[in-house]
Amino acid sequence: MANTIHVDVVSAEESIFSGEARFVALPGEAGELGIYPRHTPLITRIRPGAVRIETADGGEEFVFVAGGILEVQPNAVTVLSDTAIRGKDLDDEKAAKAKAAAEEALKNAKSDIDIAMAQSELAVMAAQIAALRKYRQKK
Repeated sequence: MANTIHVDVVSAEESIFSGEARFVALPGEAGELGIYPRHTPLITRIRPGAVRIETADGGEEFVFVAGGILEVQPNAVTVLSDTAIRGKDLDDEKAAKAKAAAEEALKNAKSDIDIAMAQSELAVMAAQIAALRKYRQKK
């Protein structure tokens, strides 16, 4: 189909999504990105947040990524992330506990490295909770 683009979302463990889409939206390093078929080639880092895929049949797929790399070609989009979770698999309680643990680690951090790691984990958990809320609103 000329009005679709092939999308692959891949985590370190598995392929999360592979299929045709009309549109993809995700959090780029410099702001929100929207990608349609025949987009200009692009490689950029992505921030933790939600990847929203409007599928060729008009449905919508939702994936949380904890950052990563985006490659866009005119007929293909590839999202590579260490951690990617399908929207339906996100867990409110688990994310809130992980956020609380990251906040506690930040309070108890002794070195600059500990602080940086805790801040990074806290940012990812906050983004995951925000993505989960967005996903729940769409359902």
